[in-house]
Amino acid sequence: MSNQTKTLEESPAQVVRGLYDALGKGDVPGVLAKLAPDVIIDEPARLPYGGVHQGREVFVQSILGAMMGYADVAITDAEVFEGPAGVIGRLSGTLTAHTTGEEFPLTMVEIHQVEDGAVRKIDVYTKNPHELAAFYARAEAGTV
Repeated sequence: MSNQTKTLEESPAQVVRGLYDALGKGDVPGVLAKLAPDVIIDEPARLPYGGVHQGREVFVQSILGAMMGYADVAITDAEVFEGPAGVIGRLSGTLTAHTTGEEFPLTMVEIHQVEDGAVRKIDVYTKNPHELAAFYARAEAGTV
């Protein structure tokens, strides 16, 4: 019998679950640990942080920074499904505007490409991007 222990590699679904767990806790170092250094995140163009972003630091500054700059983010449910095309995540939660207290129900579906234990690419789809963009505009203006 060998005394060597094998490190168990996380499945792609486990990597995404870990990412969502860290996001839900507001654990930025935990989020970064699940992302590849050159991760690509493609957000709906209509949003204030929309477009294609590359790199962990850009993700934190451009996406998380913008989202949390306007509102508190509470993730209430996260489901993860692994299949041959990648990992699909469905996030539900609530955004609460800092300026007005307005609450907005958030639903997102994300397609993750996971390689070597890290998320390499995320395609993000929101259920109602026009309404979400309008929420951010109201939050920025301080109006309901």
